[in-house]
Amino acid sequence: MDVLIVIDMQKALFQTPRYNSSAVIANINQLSTAVRNNAGKVIFIQHNGHDEEGLTPHTEGWTILDELEKQPVDIVVEKTICDSFYDTVLSQVLAALAPERIIITGCATNFCVDTTLRSAVSHNFNVVAIADAHTTADRPHLNAKSIIDHHNWSWANLITPKTPVVVMTTNELLTEMNQRTH
Repeated sequence: MDVLIVIDMQKALFQTPRYNSSAVIANINQLSTAVRNNAGKVIFIQHNGHDEEGLTPHTEGWTILDELEKQPVDIVVEKTICDSFYDTVLSQVLAALAPERIIITGCATNFCVDTTLRSAVSHNFNVVAIADAHTTADRPHLNAKSIIDHHNWSWANLITPKTPVVVMTTNELLTEMNQRTH
């Protein structure tokens, strides 16, 4: 079974322009549908923040983007720092699901996505990073596309305890999933 993790795709975080956000959202929706159709699970991670961030729990800014096709069967895990595993129920949820692999998507590439991906590796999960389904904003020292390219390369070259992190595009994963079912 695959588990798709969608990190911090919340309204307040998209008040800042995010690189290629429309395509990232479309890719996450395609992946969510495919994972659900193949008996997998989708987990949405929501960051609990503060008023100044617009991420106070249960406020408008805290909610998942309307454009994402969240379903009632999807699981929601709340977090308070960049690591979706730290002091959350994510480890227990994944232990109960026993996924063959976890697929990582979301926002922001260089913060919560990167930290969660590395933590998943440390928790001995087989990890797939979707190269075109995570996003970030430009930073003073580096543009968003360069940050995303850097992280895709870094993840593919991590030294891991189990299998290497696989970095692939949405279309590559969808093609692989279709081949598995035929």
